[in-house]
Formats: sequence, structure tokens, C-alpha cells
Amino acid sequence: MPAIVIDASALGAIVFNEPEGESVTQRLGDSPLAAPALLRFELANICLKKIRKHPDQDEVFLAALRRGLDVRVEIHDVDHADVVPLARSTGLSAYDASYLWLARRLGAELVTLDQALDDAWKGASRSTEVERP
Repeated sequence: MPAIVIDASALGAIVFNEPEGESVTQRLGDSPLAAPALLRFELANICLKKIRKHPDQDEVFLAALRRGLDVRVEIHDVDHADVVPLARSTGLSAYDASYLWLARRLGAELVTLDQALDDAWKGASRSTEVERP
């Protein structure tokens, strides 16, 4: 079964019980997950933002983060020298372009709730071949 590249917005929706979490879970099914190393940093940052907004729920958010960090995701390095031109050509941040680069590199589906990243994934950049190792 091919891996699915998941970004922090999608995993965060599941981990923090956001309304979109159920649809993300259904899209993932039983597929193995993959992501760039920055996924865990971004997940921690989502947690921090939630705690700052709702400090009375800090333990709930920290517990959710711990569960999220235990989700089985194969972490991959990305070629940052390739990510920068990809970010420039798509208008994405280097962070978001890392997910796009990895999905293209693995020939995998990309699951995200970020509209700009999803548009880039579905757009012309998806059809551009990436050299495989």
C-alpha cells in the first residue's frame, strides 16, 4: 500500500479533535503515513497556539500532542536545495513546499487542509516529474 504524505494541518485536525479531523481520518484509511521532519515541530507549534488561546485547557492540548507524536509517521529528509525553487515556483513557504516535494518524490498522495498547498498539489506542479533515488 503506498504511503500518504500528511501535513501538520491534517494531522493536527485529527490530534486536536477539530471538525475536519473525521474527514481526514477517512481519507487516510489504513495507509502508511510519511512526512518531512518538520511535521513534529509544526504539531508542537499548533499545540502552543491552542494553549495560548485557551490556557485553561493546556493539559488537554498537551495530552493530545503526546498522542499525536506517537502516531506512526515515517519521517523523511527533504532536499532543501530543491525545496526552495519549488516554493518560489508555487508561491508556498519552504515549510509547505517540503510536504509537496516529499509527496512528489515518493509518488504519494498529499493530504492537507491548507488550501494553497492543496492547490499546488493538484496544480501543474504535481505533474512535474521528480527524480527518484
